[in-house]
Amino acid sequence: MGKKTEGCGLSPGPPPKGPAMSEILVPLEGREACFRCPRCGRARTFDPAAFGEPPPRRFRLRCGCGAEAIVRLEKRRVYRKEVDLPGQFLHYVDGRPQGKGTMRVRDLSTRGMKLFVDGRERFAPGDLLKVVFHLDDAARSRLEKRLIVRNVNPPYVGAEFAPTEVLDKALGFYLRG
Repeated sequence: MGKKTEGCGLSPGPPPKGPAMSEILVPLEGREACFRCPRCGRARTFDPAAFGEPPPRRFRLRCGCGAEAIVRLEKRRVYRKEVDLPGQFLHYVDGRPQGKGTMRVRDLSTRGMKLFVDGRERFAPGDLLKVVFHLDDAARSRLEKRLIVRNVNPPYVGAEFAPTEVLDKALGFYLRG
């Protein structure tokens, strides 16, 4: 595990088991990722395959200056904010209502969200959901969204905003804050 990644001055290692370090999100661009040291600010590009195939999502990097950080690789193109917001959903299949229930929004982006749905409802990619929930911002902004289910891994449902949905001003500010 002590081998250096090619030409970047970074030493890979497993995530530590002791006290938590700050975690840095590193976007994965193709086969490369760029790490910026939290101490000295140096940026280095590296190939995550140096950590194994497939590369782990979380690992520890040590910069040439001696600073260490936990790095989490992010394959998504847009930022996803981790949240825990209660709400309700209506489930539609082929345009017909199939059920309703409670859910929790677990992460949120400008393109969609991940929902935690604890119940007997069966979802499939392509199903339509109408969700209602409140942001935990100062105004407790109420959002109503139409979603298309993209993946299902019970009890989680990944969904994308329907093409007719526009980005709410409140959601845009919430994701930036």
